[in-house]
Amino acid sequence: MSLSFDPKDFDSIIVVGDRVLIKPKNPDERTKAGLLLPPGVQEKQKAHSGYVVKVGPGYPIPMFTEADEPWKKSRNDAKYFPLQAQVGDLAVYLHENAIEVEFNSEKYVVVPFTSILLLFRDEGLLE
Repeated sequence: MSLSFDPKDFDSIIVVGDRVLIKPKNPDERTKAGLLLPPGVQEKQKAHSGYVVKVGPGYPIPMFTEADEPWKKSRNDAKYFPLQAQVGDLAVYLHENAIEVEFNSEKYVVVPFTSILLLFRDEGLLE
């Protein structure tokens, strides 16, 4: 499934819940032996990699309600358990669970956090 959007700016995109927005890395075009791989073979690989662009707030935590105190205002401030992924991390994820979206003519994937197999964080990369 592929969706296409044209937002005014990237900050207007909100990632919901335990989802992560990833910019896919260009897959390897050749095998280690030097054979050229067609795009169909590259797409059929189970695991892909890419850079984390945006991260959702995390897993929602159930709210404790105090039904015995009706005079208290009910607060609907959601609480979340944060995700390990951070913007700039290199993520290895299962491609079968990813949903492809297109923003400003660039392809991205939205992946549930449970589909991310590995995160690589290079602290010196952004310095």
